[in-house]
Amino acid sequence: MTHEASGGLVVDAEVRRGSFTLEVSLAAVPGQVLGLLGPNGAGKSTLLSAVAGLTPVSAGRITLAGSVLDDAEQGSFVEASGRPIGFVFQNYRLFPHMSVAENVAFSPRARGQGKQAARSAARYWLDRLRLADLADRKPGQLSGGQAQRVALARALAGQPSLLLLDEPLSALDAGTRLDVQAELKRHLSDFAGPCLLVTHDPLEALVLADQVVVLEGGRIVQEGTPAQIARQPGTDYVAKLVGLNLYAGRADGDTVALAEGGTFVIPDHGQHGDVHVAVRPSAIVVSTQPLEHSSARNTWQAKISGLTLLADRVRLDLDGQPPALVDVTPAAVAELSLDPGSQVWLTAKATDLEVYPRNGAQAS
Repeated sequence: MTHEASGGLVVDAEVRRGSFTLEVSLAAVPGQVLGLLGPNGAGKSTLLSAVAGLTPVSAGRITLAGSVLDDAEQGSFVEASGRPIGFVFQNYRLFPHMSVAENVAFSPRARGQGKQAARSAARYWLDRLRLADLADRKPGQLSGGQAQRVALARALAGQPSLLLLDEPLSALDAGTRLDVQAELKRHLSDFAGPCLLVTHDPLEALVLADQVVVLEGGRIVQEGTPAQIARQPGTDYVAKLVGLNLYAGRADGDTVALAEGGTFVIPDHGQHGDVHVAVRPSAIVVSTQPLEHSSARNTWQAKISGLTLLADRVRLDLDGQPPALVDVTPAAVAELSLDPGSQVWLTAKATDLEVYPRNGAQAS
């Protein structure tokens, strides 16, 4: 599929790095935050590197606001320093010998502005990001949250047409991360250009991104809004990320024959063909006896293979047809005497199952 050129970023390219090949087609329109999710080695950093001009494409092209940044066939390539792009790195990469003000002024200087204009731009962004009091400090004297804001100010001070954020919150501790995340969302909503956000944290993508692209093995495996991705994961990786059980199967009216064995009864919406069934771990009921008088249509036996304490709940890992992850309260574990090896009954209501066509499949 080829994206039509827009006023934003359009990538229709292949990038080879050793034996790894990234092949993507995506577009980010002005004002949009496009989240890139994927496991390590999926190609997220390779994509950012290609867009930033640090790695040339092997085939295809990259354009920004209609201007060609890289075109393998035409042989045109704009060096990284000539691209109107602001980059916020994972570890910020602030210059340790420069003050905060000098770090921020570096960006407009690198874009060819004179000293006075660069200092003026730096002052503007230091004020905007509430950093004016820190202007004379060196990066070593900053907290993680402050360093993150300085890195963002430096990226924005060059008046970029595109922002690239590489795991922008990963270096922060959990307490600081939520505050900085809320602040980052405000600043991104003010940015007029497109923004590419690389993360492996689903919450970060759900909070910051307008649209999400999931990369696995150098290919796009799913695209959609954060809500769509969270509700209807397309792969096991995404399902684990958003905390859902995911089953592949074949729908026929009100039943789905599961690839892993077993059958689910589902609401009959006339679906036929290859589907995914997603179910929340908290929507499955565990009991030590088959439930009598239950309206639930799906009941099956399983054996507990593991228990993990997750904050206020216990996650059970269950072997059965199908296998499942189920969340219960610590009190339920004690009352039902649940431990590894316990045989239990699982129950799920048909209405708690999310059923949708598998990627590339047309369920009619």
